[in-house]
Amino acid sequence: MVILMKQSCTKEQVEQVVATLQKCGLGANVSAGTQATIIGILGDKTKLGGLDITLMDGVEKCVPIMHSYKLASRDMCPEGRLVQVGNQVIGGKKLVMMGGPCAVENEESIMKAAIGVKAAGAQFLRGGAYKPRTSPYSFQGLEEEGLKLMRKAADATGLKVVSEVMASDQIDIAAKYCDMFQIGARNMQNFRLLKDIGKSKVPVVLKRGIANTIEEWLDAAEYIMSEGNYNVVLCERGIRTFETATRNTLDVSAVPVVKERSSLPIIIDPSHAAGKEKYVLPLSLAGVAAGADGLIVEVHPNAKQAISDAAQQLSVEAFADLLQKVGGIAQAVGREI
Repeated sequence: MVILMKQSCTKEQVEQVVATLQKCGLGANVSAGTQATIIGILGDKTKLGGLDITLMDGVEKCVPIMHSYKLASRDMCPEGRLVQVGNQVIGGKKLVMMGGPCAVENEESIMKAAIGVKAAGAQFLRGGAYKPRTSPYSFQGLEEEGLKLMRKAADATGLKVVSEVMASDQIDIAAKYCDMFQIGARNMQNFRLLKDIGKSKVPVVLKRGIANTIEEWLDAAEYIMSEGNYNVVLCERGIRTFETATRNTLDVSAVPVVKERSSLPIIIDPSHAAGKEKYVLPLSLAGVAAGADGLIVEVHPNAKQAISDAAQQLSVEAFADLLQKVGGIAQAVGREI
């Protein structure tokens, strides 16, 4: 349930409502927008007993939230949430661009990738150090050494680092090098990991599971947010369908649906959706046109010889061309890069 305060309410009246909720053993999430102040009630509302919140000074009305996800819902924060990662903001007018290789392979390669994506206009360097591969015999990543190389390349170019963590025991190690975590599609419903990421307070990109509904995806975000970490960015990376022409099927419709139902920013991963380099550009344009807040794209300085996912990685030059074309779509929909 959310409490809608009157436009004329005072700061003291808001604080009084919050204090009352806390005395009843409930949490309170305050969202002060330009049009209205909303207080989200966290917990079992039966703890209110016979207390009628609508009788308190400054309260306009109470509105029930029908979704199982509360903190992630648009009802709780109608104006939408902004995710702050250092000096970078995700969810505002400016689109965020993340680029880098599928896997960190060596220092020379990751440095070239960082220099290239930075020159093209990216703000984040992405790359895998822990690699969850389908086959146990495939390259599994450089682990901490890979994170060190990413951090070195990012520091040299002024980029932020985003990389995947696969297990709770990797969080403390990764936090030393990453500005932002990524939860991959395979771990979207690893609830223990989600809760531990929530406790870490590190901003996170949460990818949609390969066969999960939007409701399940938002419930997964709620696990992170319920532990106090509201810095969650959703990522649509394609879902499994009967179609085999692409690696996955990019659900472009998920972008406006998420925007309607959730307050969280959403970005697109066209690389994993396409599986083929030639489709990455059109999927990127479609995602931005649909309202996505940014892109996370696989970019490699020598893509054809990449250790993993060579077929879907862009060259540095192709990534620069992509961002130039995305800029035109962004302008058309009132955004900028």
